[in-house]
Amino acid sequence: MEYKDTLLMPKTDFPMRGNLPANEPKMQEKWNEMDINKLQLERTKDRPEFILHDGPPYANGDIHIGHALNKVLKDMITRHRSMTGYHVPYVPGWDTHGLPIEQALTNKGVKRKEMTVAEFRDLCEKYAYEQIDNQREQFRRLGVRGDWENPYISLKPEFEARQIEVFGRMAEKGYIYKGLKPVYWSPSSESALAEAEIEYQDKKSPSIYVSFEVKDAKDVVPADAKFIIWTTTPWTIPANLGISVHPEFTYVVAQVADNKFIVAKDLLASLAETLEWEAYEVLQEIKGADLEYIVAKHPIYDRDSLVMIGEHVTADAGTGCVHTAPGHGEDDYLIGKQYGLDILSPVDNRGCYTDEAPGFEGLFYDDANKVVTEKLKELGRLEKLTFFTHSYPHDWRTKKPVIYRATPQWFASIDAFRDELLQAVRETAFTPAWGETRLYNMIRDRGDWVISRQRAWGVPIPIFYAENGEPIITPETIANVSTLFREHGSNIWFQKEAKELLPEGFTHPGSPNGQFTKENDIMDVWFDSGSSHQGVLVERGMKYPADLYLEGSDQYRGWFNSSLITSVAINGYAPYKGLLSHGFVLDGEGRKMSKSVGNVILPSKVMNQYGADILRLWVASVDYTGDVRISMDMLKQVSEVYRKIRNTFRFLHGNVTDFNPATDRVAYENLREMDKYVFMRLQDVLKTARSAYDRYDFAAVYHAVNNFVAGELSSFYLDVAKDVVYIYGENHPDRRAMQTVMYDTLFTLLKVMTPILPHTTDELWAYLEHETEASIQLTDMPDAVQYPDFEDLATKWTKVMDLRDDVLKALEEARNVKTIGKSLEAKITLYVKDEYKSLFETDAIDFAQLFIVSKFELVATAAANSLVLEHASVLVEKADGEKCERCWTISETVGTNEKHATLCTRCADVVEENYM
Repeated sequence: MEYKDTLLMPKTDFPMRGNLPANEPKMQEKWNEMDINKLQLERTKDRPEFILHDGPPYANGDIHIGHALNKVLKDMITRHRSMTGYHVPYVPGWDTHGLPIEQALTNKGVKRKEMTVAEFRDLCEKYAYEQIDNQREQFRRLGVRGDWENPYISLKPEFEARQIEVFGRMAEKGYIYKGLKPVYWSPSSESALAEAEIEYQDKKSPSIYVSFEVKDAKDVVPADAKFIIWTTTPWTIPANLGISVHPEFTYVVAQVADNKFIVAKDLLASLAETLEWEAYEVLQEIKGADLEYIVAKHPIYDRDSLVMIGEHVTADAGTGCVHTAPGHGEDDYLIGKQYGLDILSPVDNRGCYTDEAPGFEGLFYDDANKVVTEKLKELGRLEKLTFFTHSYPHDWRTKKPVIYRATPQWFASIDAFRDELLQAVRETAFTPAWGETRLYNMIRDRGDWVISRQRAWGVPIPIFYAENGEPIITPETIANVSTLFREHGSNIWFQKEAKELLPEGFTHPGSPNGQFTKENDIMDVWFDSGSSHQGVLVERGMKYPADLYLEGSDQYRGWFNSSLITSVAINGYAPYKGLLSHGFVLDGEGRKMSKSVGNVILPSKVMNQYGADILRLWVASVDYTGDVRISMDMLKQVSEVYRKIRNTFRFLHGNVTDFNPATDRVAYENLREMDKYVFMRLQDVLKTARSAYDRYDFAAVYHAVNNFVAGELSSFYLDVAKDVVYIYGENHPDRRAMQTVMYDTLFTLLKVMTPILPHTTDELWAYLEHETEASIQLTDMPDAVQYPDFEDLATKWTKVMDLRDDVLKALEEARNVKTIGKSLEAKITLYVKDEYKSLFETDAIDFAQLFIVSKFELVATAAANSLVLEHASVLVEKADGEKCERCWTISETVGTNEKHATLCTRCADVVEENYM
C-alpha cells in the first residue's frame, strides 16, 4: 500500500494563477449572456431602493485612471448594497455637449462655417456617440455592473426635455434674468465660462503704478494732487471709469519732488520704497470717506474718473486707491452700478479692443498690455513698471488665460434662494466630513450663475423675443419647447423659425405684427448635468432625492454645486442625501499625471498586464478621500496581495471538496476550541467589513481581509489544519469540524470580497458544487453571528496566540542554529508565567498540534538552556522517536504496529479504519 494515497490531500480545479487579462473578458461575456444586471434587479425588486446617481464623465477620449477610480468606487458601493438588502438600479451616464467636442471636430478638419448650425450639431452628436461606445467598453472591462444598454446621455431628447422644464420652473420663480455684468470670458473659446470651468495656472503679468490727476478736488485735496493706482492688468486702463477708496482708511497727500500723491497712509512707507522716492513729506491726512465724489482725469482719455468709496478696498498691497473698470471686474461692477457708472467693456468676443478704446482698436488684450503701458509712459502717467508671476484663471478646456468681461448674459440668481441652498447643504451627509464646509463656503460666497454660452453644441436657451425686444419665457412656451425637444431633440431649435417653435396661435403684446425671434445662446453644460436629477431619477421613476452622489473633489464647484442649485431652485431640497468625494490620482512620486512628463498610467495598460481585479483591489487599498498614488510597482505589490488571497481561497476550496455543508456540518457547540476561535475571528472580520462597507471605507475591508488571510489563516489555522484534514479519515469529527470552519470561511470571504473582486469570486463560486445560485452576485452578504462564549474565547485565545508567538520565535532560533530542520522534528518544553497557566488546566487545546511540533511538555520551572521570551521560556530539542511515513510526526509509537511498521499508532489506526 502507498500510504501517501491514504492522505486526503487538497483537490481543486480552481487554478492557482488567475490569468486575469485573458479570463476576465470571458467572465464578462458570461455575465452579458446571463444579463446579470437584469437578474440581480429582478432578485431584489421588492426591496427598498438605494440610488447612487452617476455623475456623467465627458464623452471624449479614452478613460483615464481617475475615471477608473471613480467607477470602481461606485461599483463596489452598488454591489455591496445589492447584497445587503437593497434594490440598486445603477444607470451610468455621459455628458455630451460643450466645447471639447466642437474642438475635436475642428481638429479633424470639419469646416464649421461652411455648414448650418444644425448640420454641425449632427456631426457633434455622431462624434459623441462614438466616444460613448468607446468609453462604455472600457468601463465594462473594469467589471462595472449597470444598465449599460440604456445609459442616460445628456443629448437624448427626453433628457433635454426635462432640462427645459427645469429652466422653465426656475424662470417661473423669477430666478432667471438677463444682465450686463462682468463674467469669466474665454477669448480662446469665445464664450462665457462658469466658475467650475476655471482652473488656475501660473502666468507672468505686468505690475504698473499709474497716476491720475485731480480734476475737481471739491476743496478736499490740493487741486494739483494725483491719485496713484496699482494694477496687474494694464489692458483694462482704457475701460477705467473710477477710483475706489476705503471709507475708514486714512489717506495722505505726500509731497514727492514736484508731485503731490494721494495714497493710503498705511501703505505710504512700502510704496515709497517700491517707487524709489528719495524723500517725501506728508502735507495732509484725509479720511477715505471725505474723498468721495472727487473727480480725477483718466490718464489717457479726456474722460472723468470718479472717486468712490468701497468696502472691498484693502491695504494688503498696492496704494489703497483701486483702479475701477465696471466692465472688467465683479467688485468694480458692483460699485460702478452703485454710483451710476456705465458698464464699459471695450473688448470683443475674441479679446480684441473695439472702437470704444480709441487708439487701441483691434489689439488683442494681452498684446495691449505693452502698448497701453507705453502710452501711459509717453503721457507721463506711468510711475513704475515691473513683472511678476502669479496664479491666474485659465479656461480649463483650452488652457488659455481668461478675462473678466461684461457682456449681456443669462444668469441664474443665487441670491434669491441662497439661504435655502445653505440649509440644504447642512441637511446633507458628507464623506469626508470636510466636504460640508467646502460646499457651504462655495455656496455662501458664489455670485450669480452665468448660464449662457456663445456656442453651437448644447441645449438652446428656450427664450423668445418679441418685436420690441422683450424676452418671452412663459409656462406655455416652455411646455411647448419641452414637448418639441422630447419628440425631435433640441436640434429642432436650429431647424425651425421662432414662430414654428411657439405654441400654435401664440400672441404677445410686444409683437403687434406677430413676428418673433429666438435666443441663439446655449446653456452652460453644467446646467445639463446639473439637471440630471430630473432627466434620470424623475424621468425613470427612481427614488428622488438620490441616496448618494460620488465624484472627485473638484465637483464641489462643479456637479455637486450645479445639481444642488437646480434641485433647490425647483424643489426646495438637495437632489442627494449624501455626498462622497475622492481625490485625484497622482503618480508614485506624488506628481500630477501628464503626457509630457510621461508618467500617465492608463487603465487599459493595467488591465492588459494585471487584470481589472488587480486595479479594483488597488482602489480598495487606498484612502481615496485624499489624493492617491499609483505606479506599476505599487500595482505589483497589490498583485502579490491578490495572489495570497487567491491561493488562500484555493487552499480552502481544495480542502472542502468532499464536504457537503448540508450533511457534514458540525454544530458550533461541537467544534473544538481552536475551530471556535477561528470562527469567532471570521465573524469579527465579517462585522468589520460590513460596517466598513456601510461607511464606504473600502480600505478597512481590504486590510481586515488581508490581515485575516495572512495572519489567522495562512500562518496559523490552515497550517495547523494539515495535521487534521489530510491525516484523519474523511468523516472524523475533528476533520469535519475544521472543514465546517474552512467552508464557512471560504463562503464568507468570497461574499465579502465580491464587491471588490467580482471576477475572481464568481470564478471560484462556479466550483462550489453545493451552492446553486448561478452567480455569487445573485446572493446576499451573510450576517455575522454571535455566540455567548465569544468574549471568553477572545480573552483566552489572545493569551494562547501570545504563547504561540513565543514558541514560533524559539523554533526559528533553533532552525537558525541547526538544532532542528522542520518544526515537526521538535519537542517543546514550555514554562509559562502565572497568568498563562490556566490555559493548560483542561485538554481543550492540543498544544503540540497548535505549535506544529511532535512533542510538547509543560513544566513547573524553566528548563536549563530555555530561551526566555515575553510570555514564556521555551526549550527546543529534537523529539525522540521515528518519523511517521504518513504524517511526518516524530513518534515513539512508530513500529509498534507490525502491519504498519512505518506508521505512528494514530496513522495506523486511520489506515486500518478507512483503507483496509
